[in-house]
Amino acid sequence: MAVVRVALDTRSYDIVIEQGALTRAGTYLAGYARKGRLVVVTDAHVAKAQLPRLEASLRAANVAVEPVILPPGEQTKSWRHLEELLDALLALEIERGDHVVALGGGVIGDLVGFAASILKRGCHFIQVPTTLLAQVDSSVGGKTAINARAGKNLIGSFYQPALVLIDPSTLDTLPVRETRAGYAEVVKYGLIDDPDFFAWCEEEGHKLLAGDAGAREYAIERSVAAKAKIVGEDERETSGRRALLNLGHTFGHALEADTGFSDTLLHGEGVAAGMALAFRYSARLGLCTGEDADRVTAHLKAMGLPHDLASAHVTADGATLVAHMLHDKKMAAGTLPFLLARGIGRTFLSKDVVLDDVAAFLDEDRAAAA
Repeated sequence: MAVVRVALDTRSYDIVIEQGALTRAGTYLAGYARKGRLVVVTDAHVAKAQLPRLEASLRAANVAVEPVILPPGEQTKSWRHLEELLDALLALEIERGDHVVALGGGVIGDLVGFAASILKRGCHFIQVPTTLLAQVDSSVGGKTAINARAGKNLIGSFYQPALVLIDPSTLDTLPVRETRAGYAEVVKYGLIDDPDFFAWCEEEGHKLLAGDAGAREYAIERSVAAKAKIVGEDERETSGRRALLNLGHTFGHALEADTGFSDTLLHGEGVAAGMALAFRYSARLGLCTGEDADRVTAHLKAMGLPHDLASAHVTADGATLVAHMLHDKKMAAGTLPFLLARGIGRTFLSKDVVLDDVAAFLDEDRAAAA
């Protein structure tokens, strides 16, 4: 078992990582159950695969479980399902002192966190992430949101959980594609500021995808420790430090928008292609070497992840993709900051990128790969 602390003064909390933690959930969560019950929000897929273990453990600890089951998929991060969830929580008479448990991937975690932040002006919530992407990234740090027609995660809040409970064994029931998509967020931490971790990914990443428990636990702990440190330094992206966690996301969100935020391109897959594009664009600008960009692309390709527009199933031209970027929530005074790189482990925030040049790069990159 490993415990990583997110240090945020009175809002600090622990991230507990333990193989089989769901079977011991009663030990961890019973203390959060007011009036002897917990409301657990999940989706239909996770309800089949993971909810029975969680329920059994909680009931053994004399905690009643009230499940709220939503549809799976990115489309659930919507106004409609937010309203559905809030109505369900109100019908269950959730009070401000109660804790709502989010059992699932990034969609459930984001939706439940946002609902908790606005229900009765704020109740508590606990993250129990069941996908690799959620375990290493979205469950930590307090970013909550739903999507809008204009783009991804445009409506939301910063709202920290009371606890994050991670059981790597939940990955055993995931489709390989889901785990692979989450792996992109693992690689991200190496590319931001930890070249040794990226080298570990190159050597050991295949073990993680193959189900090696030790590789999974190591990658999860190293990833959440990196994110906890950054969040502790810059919770709301005011200094620019936390913005580094968006590596690959500006390109990636545009690719997701072009594919309709659908299963055509999962979020982690978009991030993977976005990171490869960010490094190749950095090389085009002379910021990093072509060898570094090729190394990033080669590793993502070797792991079966999208690494260019074609492998991301994106057919739009550069101008169309840049138009999607204009809806990015990081836009400020008409300028869109980009995460670029001076090398592996040397990511930085650039505020002088010319979007017309980005569009030209995307068209050139597609032509070069053809």
